[in-house]
Amino acid sequence: MNHQESLTAYLAAFVSEIVLSGIKDVVVSPGSRSTPMAMVMAEHPEINIHIHVDERSAAFFALGIAKVTNKPVAILCTSGTAAANYFPAIIEARYSRVPLLVLTADRPHELREVGAPQAIDQLHLYGQHVKWFADMALPESSTEIIRYARTVGARAAAIASQAPAGPVHLNFPFREPLIPKMDETIFQLEERPMGYVKVLNGELTISENEIKDISLKLNGYKNGIIVCGNIADNRFAQAVTDLSDMLKFPILADPLSQLRSGQHQLDNIVETYDTFLRNEDAKSYLKPDVILRFGAMPLSKALTIFLKENHQAEQFVIDGAGGWRDPASLSTEMIYCNETIFCERMLAVSEKRTCGEFLDKWLAVNNLTKANMELIKDNQQLSEGRLFYQLADMLPEGAALFVGNSMPIRDLDSFFLNNEKSIKVIANRGANGIDGTVSTALGAGLYSQPLYLVVGDLTFFHDLNGLIAAKLYGIDITIIVVNNNGGGIFSFLPQAQHPKNFERLFGTPLNLDFEHAVRMFNGHFTKVQDWEQLGALMNQSNEAKGLNVYEVVTHRDSNLAEHRKFWRIVSEEISNFVKGVQ
Repeated sequence: MNHQESLTAYLAAFVSEIVLSGIKDVVVSPGSRSTPMAMVMAEHPEINIHIHVDERSAAFFALGIAKVTNKPVAILCTSGTAAANYFPAIIEARYSRVPLLVLTADRPHELREVGAPQAIDQLHLYGQHVKWFADMALPESSTEIIRYARTVGARAAAIASQAPAGPVHLNFPFREPLIPKMDETIFQLEERPMGYVKVLNGELTISENEIKDISLKLNGYKNGIIVCGNIADNRFAQAVTDLSDMLKFPILADPLSQLRSGQHQLDNIVETYDTFLRNEDAKSYLKPDVILRFGAMPLSKALTIFLKENHQAEQFVIDGAGGWRDPASLSTEMIYCNETIFCERMLAVSEKRTCGEFLDKWLAVNNLTKANMELIKDNQQLSEGRLFYQLADMLPEGAALFVGNSMPIRDLDSFFLNNEKSIKVIANRGANGIDGTVSTALGAGLYSQPLYLVVGDLTFFHDLNGLIAAKLYGIDITIIVVNNNGGGIFSFLPQAQHPKNFERLFGTPLNLDFEHAVRMFNGHFTKVQDWEQLGALMNQSNEAKGLNVYEVVTHRDSNLAEHRKFWRIVSEEISNFVKGVQ
């Protein structure tokens, strides 16, 4: 075979194998050196090609697809700094356990480190932020190299999906000419057409005796809590609420645990802990002697401090991906078992308790806090606390809600209450950055509708070019931009006590009119005037098409005052309640 035929055979074999391994979506950023891979992929009938000219946004767009499908998504770019622009999304994928297959084109070996244009060192470019790296062999059509290409494709897809899921990087050197030989037979595999190698990924579990030992230990504790962070398993909600009912332990449900919303049992789910765990009387009254923790670390700083302060309690961390989610070194037992399987097996070997005094304490404080949240509705000005308090009521059944970092995700944690609407809550909480939030949300929107995004003004600005995906692919999205003209979260941090350079270094007001940018992407922009208008817009949003942006203007100083007033009132109520029952 000549070079063109060898190039085509090699890439067709690789592409066929990753499709057979479950990869259906590929996000491509245009470039010259990646031409052969892009052309071959575009011809495969089972691949959905999504074009995104900005590699940084492209990678986050793929991240969003992978988040909602729980399947690996491939990203493809040319050589040079194009690959470097993938880095923020790769870091997020690594720490949020999202499967990505990163495909970078490269110069052949003879053009590396010799001053060739658009050539950088791409070997191990992402360091330890990827689960596996391979510098691929140059294309050949020999039987051995075709087998190699297919095996690496299957292996890469499997490693990306294997718990803990994450990114895998394959670097492809291509020699010119770069145009493959395209015909209708390129994907007709001669050897093992149903897949060269099938990789089966199992779920971590522990033995029956170990489950019984844990059950016996828990039986000796009455004052237990269950803390649930970000978990993607759809089966988990039913399993953990059944476990809570059996043990009579309250569930402290992070909004990303998917436990605050849905048709599962909500009775034992505590959602206002971020407010009442700021109160010393409450913390003393609700002191646990055992803690079961599932999923990622919770968002709430108040809860994190509470866990640290109760270091005397036995803390069981259950992690189905075999990680080490214990930044404060509090765990007494690290249990590597799929979270849902652990709950189900515990149910099978444990007896249901009839007494739940400790559970009742938590629920009483939680209900008292929720009752006082009605005070937030007294604020007739547009405010961040009231927005998130009313958000569940304004969203339709089955909505996908993507929330930006900094203050929005924290306000969601504080004010988003239990509901039965099956709202899926999504965020980029691996590295907790504001990078690529718009792009990730739009990627999620390909397979999750109706889609809503709530972000701050800095986060929205940071990824404005990500809006192009809404225009290119007709993705319907409603975006609420909370515009407090700067970094609102810093008003809650110690640097706010040093006003001299606060605005210049941390407040960073941009004074932007987002309407012009939104219209550039064929979007509809509305500056919200009051709560009545926002409610009407949200009522219409389920039927709205295209890109719709609602700007809610708030003020950082009044937002801080609202939060502090609410926390003070609730704290006083809780202290009075605790003293009254003791």
